This record gives sequence, C-alpha cells and structure tokens, in this order.
Amino acid sequence: MSKRETYEARFEAILEPIVKENGLSIYDVEYVKEGSDWYLRGYIEKEEGVNIKDCEVVSRAVSDILDKEDFIEDAYILEISSPGLGRALKKDKHFDKSIGEQVEIRLYKPVEKQKEFTGILDSYDKDSITLTNVDDTVNTMRFERANVALVRLALDF
Repeated sequence: MSKRETYEARFEAILEPIVKENGLSIYDVEYVKEGSDWYLRGYIEKEEGVNIKDCEVVSRAVSDILDKEDFIEDAYILEISSPGLGRALKKDKHFDKSIGEQVEIRLYKPVEKQKEFTGILDSYDKDSITLTNVDDTVNTMRFERANVALVRLALDF
C-alpha cells in the first residue's frame, strides 16, 4: 500500500464515525498534491444535501483527531466539502448508485475523433464502462477503463 493509500485509509477510518454521528456519509477521501501544497480532502454527503454547517462541524471534529494522531509527515491543508453536483465517479459504489443517470466521460485518447461523450450509464465492470443514448443518439458505446480519464455526473441545466 502506497503512502497516499495508507493516509487515505486512516483518514477515512477517523472520518467515518464523525460523519455517521452527524447524519452524513463519506462520498470519497483523497490525499493529493496540487502545486507545492498537499491536500487531505473528505467529501461528505446526505440525502437532502450538505450545507456549510455540516462541513464546519465535521472539519472541526476531524481536525482535532488529526492533530492528536499526527500520522501525516507532510504539511497539508484539510478540506471537508460536498462532492458537488458534477461529482466524479471513482469507486464501484459511485457507479452502482449512478446506473441510469446521465454521465460525462472524458478520455485520454480520442475515439471516433472525440475525447468527450455524454450518455446514460448502462453498466460497468473492471475493464469497461458502457453508455447508452450517447450524445443524444440511440448509440450504445463501450469505453475501455484504461482510456477513461474522468467519469462524472452530467450537469443538466
């Protein structure tokens, strides 16, 4: 397990009881470097939507525990937030919850001279993602996961 994976797993274990106590759930956690700064992020959710007070309560509680346990050697910025409307689908649980929803896929390499597609998430497995009604047509397309840079819920305004 990499240092990043170890930090994320430990952070998620600390975060879990705090979010449950506050009627929330964890959508995702990440430990990433952006520019010269490290970020430890917790994305939280609840059925009726997350508000700023939810983020503040969770942030204060988790920050106190992180200060005591001090298991991350680098300096980092702690962020607690909602995953947002156009949330990225990274884990199987995210894909399971989003079957039948409209999603956007961004690819590393073009397929049919295109790198971005929108459609209904039909199915997925460890190797591929299948969309129907791709780009407002009746087409069904299967994308190799190795070529997928990003999958997120489509914003429908």
